[in-house]
Amino acid sequence: MSTLLKLVAFSKEQPARLLTVYLVEQGIHAEYQYSANEYAHTVMLQESSDQIEAKKLAEEFVLNPSNTKYQTSAWQSGETVKLIPEKTFSLDKTIADLKQSPFTSSILVMCLMIYLLAMIGVSFPYSWLKIQPLATLQDTGQWWRILGPALIHFSVLHIAFNLLWWWTLGKQIEKAFGLSSLLVLFVFSAAASNVAQLVVSGPNFGGLSGVVYALVGCVWWLGWLKPAWGLSLPKPIVGFLLVWLVVGYLDVLPVSMANTAHTVGLICGCLFAWFLVTKAKNTDKQQ
Repeated sequence: MSTLLKLVAFSKEQPARLLTVYLVEQGIHAEYQYSANEYAHTVMLQESSDQIEAKKLAEEFVLNPSNTKYQTSAWQSGETVKLIPEKTFSLDKTIADLKQSPFTSSILVMCLMIYLLAMIGVSFPYSWLKIQPLATLQDTGQWWRILGPALIHFSVLHIAFNLLWWWTLGKQIEKAFGLSSLLVLFVFSAAASNVAQLVVSGPNFGGLSGVVYALVGCVWWLGWLKPAWGLSLPKPIVGFLLVWLVVGYLDVLPVSMANTAHTVGLICGCLFAWFLVTKAKNTDKQQ
């Protein structure tokens, strides 16, 4: 019996079923598989000779899954799709997510603990993490402060917004590419965005938003450069976040925005996505 090859995975069953039916209609030996994780619905290939054509068709599907030709294939085949009921909040699933995404979980918990400590008057983590001018850092050797602003927040709305996006996108990247990839992206984007913000406006800032914009850029560009990997952001979400970025520069908001950190973070994420795709292509060529 031949080994099944993973083509693409989805977080929902219906698109996986539709793509499987369409591939079979095109003469490709494909089948649907379910596994108990976030991207649980997988399209598998039975023959390695089908990979090139199947990848091309999968990329077309991901870019426009609502195309009527996919529904038409399902109707013509007589395929009945019985969806697995969506579960509401599950403590067991939440714990499993935390275990499967240890770095994402660790940063989330650290940010929450530092913020809660500040709320009860314990402010030494803030003073220990606050970034300082580069000349001071060179004198003191306290280079960890370059990453420090990413872990401190100043309001409930600030931390809630950042941690929501960190949890949503960070765990996707960690599960898809591993802890080390997310760690590199975190360090790269936090250091670059914090130093850029420091140079432009001084040391009085904080927040995970530079890293969050890096996650946005990474997932956004992965969906564009390599849609078959199944990571993407809806266009309205990307549009909203880009508009929010521009609005920050207009200085019309009642709060001060770390605009430079957001912009540099976004660029870092896009570059990291390009790096991941280029690395994968080079690996494929060597095999």
